[in-house]
Amino acid sequence: MRKSPALPRTINPNGAVVTPLASPAPGEMAAPRDDGALPAPGAFDSHSHMDIMGLPVDGVIAAAHAAGIGRVVNAGCDLPSSRWSVACAAGYDSVYAAVAIHPNETAKVDGRRDEVLAELEALASSAAVVAVGETGLDYYRDWSPPDVQREWFRSHIGIARRTGKALMIHDRQAHDDILAILAEAGPWPPYSVVFHCFSGDARMAARCAEAGYVMSFAGNLTFKNAGPLRAAAEVAPPDLILAETDAPYLTPVPHRGKPNSPAMAAHTVRALAAVKGMDVAGLCGHIQSTGARLFGW
Repeated sequence: MRKSPALPRTINPNGAVVTPLASPAPGEMAAPRDDGALPAPGAFDSHSHMDIMGLPVDGVIAAAHAAGIGRVVNAGCDLPSSRWSVACAAGYDSVYAAVAIHPNETAKVDGRRDEVLAELEALASSAAVVAVGETGLDYYRDWSPPDVQREWFRSHIGIARRTGKALMIHDRQAHDDILAILAEAGPWPPYSVVFHCFSGDARMAARCAEAGYVMSFAGNLTFKNAGPLRAAAEVAPPDLILAETDAPYLTPVPHRGKPNSPAMAAHTVRALAAVKGMDVAGLCGHIQSTGARLFGW
């Protein structure tokens, strides 16, 4: 097994991360009982940024496996992190890559659009790549004009279509435009679109379910102010649900205040099972089946 490349210093395109409380605050979701590794068939981390974590990949993957997280999808946000993701996936059997220009980063490379998109499509054609993402729209920050973001989103959709890879969406305060552009580009085959770090409410979850879009929930499902997100998880069909970390961000209860890691996807899986009133092993079975259909492994 080859080692992955050295970890670069990467800027978080989502902006600075506010350090959360070190322990659950009143009103936060109580941490589900943790009995060690997830029961068979286990689960996987559908979206992570190990390149930002600054830790040896060997140790990160070993810890994930010990927690019952058998695979990790590492998502690119720009060309350097997309290249890193592909190289890492080529070196580790349980790592897969997603490649894209994050919507917040699009303005920086818009002057080289054709060149950048050509390289992204070449990367996306790699067998190590299972998704084009994270791409989409971010109206929370003003780092890239909305019209530029929309143009890049449509270009990423084209790459996903031509390469046959899943489309991995970043959607921040842009639900209506995201859904409109997806509908414009449709129809979509089943299990070809996933909303990373799903941020909608129950109504948004119902709209996504009706369209057949997969919803991936992160550790913020357990946060104090996440009532609407938990309501969305209740609405989402079990066969359209995934779990992720978005590591090193959005660390779930009971580890808020610490850097996130793929192993902690196990906490989010347990939290999802509790929200949906399902046994953990049963939800793991759905997650594994959905992952195989979406990512083709």
